[in-house]
Amino acid sequence: MALFEGLSSNRFTGFGRQAKALATSSGLAIFLATTSIYTATPQMASAQAYAFNKVEIEGTQRIEAATILSYLGIARGETISAAALNDGYQRLVGSGLFEDVKLLPRGNVLVVKVREYPTINVVSVEGNRKIKDEVFTPLLKSQPRHVFSPTNAELDVQTITEMYQQQGRLAARVTPKIIRRSNNRVDLVFEVAEGKNTEVERLSFVGNRKFSDARLRRVLGTKQAGLLRAIIQADTYTPDRIEFDKQVLQDFYRTRGYVDFKTTGVTSEFSRERDAFFITFKVQEGQQFSFGQITTTSEIEGVDAREFDAVHKLRSGVVYNPALVQNAIARLERLAIRKGLDFLRVEPRITRDDRNRRLDIDLVLVRGPRIIVERIDIEGNATTLDRVVRNQFRVVEGDPFNPREIREASERVRALGFFSDAQVEAREGSAADRVVIDVDVEEAPTGSLSLGGIYSLEKGFGLNLAFTERNFLGRGQYFSASFQNGNDDTSFSLKFAEPNFLDRDLEFGFEAYYQEATHSSANYDSRSIALRPSIAFPINEYTRLGLRVFADGAEISNVDAKSSQLLKNEAKRGRQIGGGVGFTLSYDTRRTGLDLDRGVLLTFNGDIGGIGADYQYVRATATAQAQTKVWNDQVTLSATVEGGVLAALNGGTSRVTDRFRLGPAKLRGFSTNGIGPRDLTAGNQDTVGGNYFAVARLEAQFPLGLPEEYGITGGVFADAGSLWGLDDTLGGVIDDSAHLRSSIGASIFWKTPVGPLRFNYSKVLAKEDYDEENNFELTISAEF
Repeated sequence: MALFEGLSSNRFTGFGRQAKALATSSGLAIFLATTSIYTATPQMASAQAYAFNKVEIEGTQRIEAATILSYLGIARGETISAAALNDGYQRLVGSGLFEDVKLLPRGNVLVVKVREYPTINVVSVEGNRKIKDEVFTPLLKSQPRHVFSPTNAELDVQTITEMYQQQGRLAARVTPKIIRRSNNRVDLVFEVAEGKNTEVERLSFVGNRKFSDARLRRVLGTKQAGLLRAIIQADTYTPDRIEFDKQVLQDFYRTRGYVDFKTTGVTSEFSRERDAFFITFKVQEGQQFSFGQITTTSEIEGVDAREFDAVHKLRSGVVYNPALVQNAIARLERLAIRKGLDFLRVEPRITRDDRNRRLDIDLVLVRGPRIIVERIDIEGNATTLDRVVRNQFRVVEGDPFNPREIREASERVRALGFFSDAQVEAREGSAADRVVIDVDVEEAPTGSLSLGGIYSLEKGFGLNLAFTERNFLGRGQYFSASFQNGNDDTSFSLKFAEPNFLDRDLEFGFEAYYQEATHSSANYDSRSIALRPSIAFPINEYTRLGLRVFADGAEISNVDAKSSQLLKNEAKRGRQIGGGVGFTLSYDTRRTGLDLDRGVLLTFNGDIGGIGADYQYVRATATAQAQTKVWNDQVTLSATVEGGVLAALNGGTSRVTDRFRLGPAKLRGFSTNGIGPRDLTAGNQDTVGGNYFAVARLEAQFPLGLPEEYGITGGVFADAGSLWGLDDTLGGVIDDSAHLRSSIGASIFWKTPVGPLRFNYSKVLAKEDYDEENNFELTISAEF
């Protein structure tokens, strides 16, 4: 009898769901066709029932007979129907243990022939150049010395394909191949055809009236393909990034008062050549709203709302920004903590005034649920210590639970820059009034080692060796060491910072510096050294104070015979090393998060130094910076004002190594040491620095009309300033008056993979005859 001869399964050769379905359906078709022969005649009806006294199993190597019998579900001598026997067959096929299964009834004996899946000898990926094997290996379910499974192989094909799709290679194809070996072993090979990146050829918007396409493209993480498409990966099409861009676009509009903004749809069209996408965001901006009436009310008995109303800092008429509301809530809740009011929550209740396009905000003080933080669990930090993450939380075990504080802590953990991903979630603890905060992080590289050449238009070529680690030994500490050797100078610097000294919001820092310089513009050599330990801590939300002690000094040598007598006199004083104390006070309103381009930064530095040397002094410098964007965020305006004073305490005189010097970083259009007091009677006409300086810089940056994906913008600037004042003018020989210098110019900004490059062309408007100009300059653009 060959009733079940056709009931066989061979998913292995089909290598997929279609092969599995084909094998199963073929077996069932033969089975049903054969069964119909017996049911057609009454005398053969008994063929629909079987009773086996014995089951013979053939072909097994690793799998026990008892395992096969358990799947069959047949007892000795039990009468079973053809349908029940077919069910047992299906269970064997579905077990995933066998490449092929056959059931052969022979009288009272059932013969079960099986062919087990082979053991995997080697798993390899071939044809992959963009993604290395070590990236694939941990993710594959098929592993050497494991039993081959077509289902796992299918999942592995999907895994490899998805990894390429995440890189924008939508045309990538993965083909699994089997190479049979002896002893029922196989090599499993995934052949990869990577294909090219599927680029984003064009990003466009429909429905935007207030902001141009170019401005909105700068917001998105997805970029159009441009000149640097071979380097920049953001121009590749990734569906997950599109979803992220929708959220970023919404945040961009809502922080500018467009509370009803929404993305109504995103269309992604393939190009005719099927190698690029055309993406269109359909948006609905709505109306811009401003803050209306701001009130604070209390629903808690004994809590005076007037005390809280004075600290929220929201102002009527200002463009609505949800970040400002969150900052106000944070201020009020911090005040509640200082007053010992646990579980106080602030609920912003918003009333729309559509006619005047205003939002009235009522900050309501309510009693929140009495929930306690039970514990904080941190996982995934293989390198970073737990305390580094815990320091970002303002709450500890046993404190009242505040959802807003947990969200802010989550942002602080991400802002560390130590992790590629950080998820912070709260879940119910051991009781309904307890929560457990789960922190799941994924480590990211935090160190860099660089060895290469450096180039300066003024100093020529040099060697640079630097090591930087932002998470030193997993302790959240900053450490850097650098060595530079150029045509005119050799320097070594060492920096270290502990941001949470004594487990508090107290930063301890240490800096050491040594330099040997040959000053070609002044024809003398100098050696300088400095050691500066310091601490810094916040005073309030925007203000931070740093305190330091230091020891520094310098030695002037090899003064040229034609140089100024002032430099010769200062060199005769020999090596001067002294100590001192100082402080830095900073006020910074630049917001973190969605809007980094607006704000004010004020810094003031004061030092008393030279203790132990022949010249004691007071040095003070101040800087004020402001930046904003106008014309629908198309143009960035910035202004900087700086000044400095160096004054003697003991009637002594400063040296050139103590005094201020100006270069193109502070006053564009002039060389380093190109302005300031100068000894014109000396053969070398040396610049000798000054005790006072003041500069002002104004700048505008704007698009040039080039495709945004090129990352090229333009700018114009105007600078003015002066460097003046000496303790010794050699009897009036040296002119140390405050002569005004000024310049205007144009800039080209280019965002490249190596950093934001900046090219300046300057035209000097006001200068002295002896000043040295520097009209062309190429630098790394400084960030505000």
